[in-house]
Amino acid sequence: MAFAQLSAIVALALGAAQVAKAAPPPKVTCADGNVTANAVCCQLFPVVANLQQNLFDGAQCGEEAHSALRLSFHDAIGFSLTRKGGGADGSILVFNATEEAFHANIGIDEITADQFPVFQTTNLSAGDFVHLAAAVGTANCPGAPQLDFFFGRAPPLGPAADLTVPEPTDNVTAILARFADAGFAPDEVVALLSSHTVAAADEIDTTIPGTPFDTTPFTFDTQFFVETLLVGTLFPGNGSQAGEVLSPIPGEMRLFSDSVLARDPRTACMWQEMINDQTRMQTLFKAAMHKLELLGQPDTLVDCSDVVPVPAPFTGSAVFPATFNMSDIQQACDTVPFPTLETLPGPETSVPPVPGS
Repeated sequence: MAFAQLSAIVALALGAAQVAKAAPPPKVTCADGNVTANAVCCQLFPVVANLQQNLFDGAQCGEEAHSALRLSFHDAIGFSLTRKGGGADGSILVFNATEEAFHANIGIDEITADQFPVFQTTNLSAGDFVHLAAAVGTANCPGAPQLDFFFGRAPPLGPAADLTVPEPTDNVTAILARFADAGFAPDEVVALLSSHTVAAADEIDTTIPGTPFDTTPFTFDTQFFVETLLVGTLFPGNGSQAGEVLSPIPGEMRLFSDSVLARDPRTACMWQEMINDQTRMQTLFKAAMHKLELLGQPDTLVDCSDVVPVPAPFTGSAVFPATFNMSDIQQACDTVPFPTLETLPGPETSVPPVPGS
């Protein structure tokens, strides 16, 4: 009996030791009352507040938030597995005169001009600033995942190489090849394009600046994946409208690259699987963005993800816009059932441009 009791006590002690070993490290309370997993992250909370007030108009999912996410992509994708340099280092902010001259970066000068004076009020490296701004701006959009942020990037050594940012006029093979050279699979490309649910175009067609890519540009939802599959009209691949597909929804733009990726057998099924699966989209986008923000960076960065605000949830569902239904969908994946969607009631409406564009 005594031996049995002793064995039980030993087992309990071992179990407690294992639990203690697996327990997360204690949280740190910063001087301003914020709580984080690592004391080095405390210095970022005032920067987050600065961003929200002076860049994002009081934590709005507006043009500046959309553009911050775009800037982080254009910065990080300037990376190649076959060439040295580049990655998520903030070179697009420091060497803006060089990188803004790249054709694929047209329009980037507006967000770099907005970000640079705010950047100068912080003690962050350009890479940390660009990618923290993207995570914070995205958090202002209901339905978005809470993106990761890793801290401690060194200043960039030089500009990224030209021709590393895919263009909206590129075909699927060229797009997938460029992403593969940066380490991304086709499914991850689709996941990253979730960002277009809170995006608008200024320079694709300069006659209609601020034209959104879906009917809900201030909500991080799966509506973009539905509306890209509505039958549209392709413009010629030259002139002021190169890279644009005429959406059947008034006031909405569709990029040529989005249109062909939604219909290509290498990406069509993942595209369709995103529709009305908010959790899938959030999970895959967060994972792809985590990978993107670490391109070209050492494994010594500190995880400061808990300084990023928690986005408001999206509790709705994807729908067919008013007057549209399944007969208007150009389905390109027949191995996955298309989700059943309702049609919004009412007459056809036009999508207004995103203010500030």
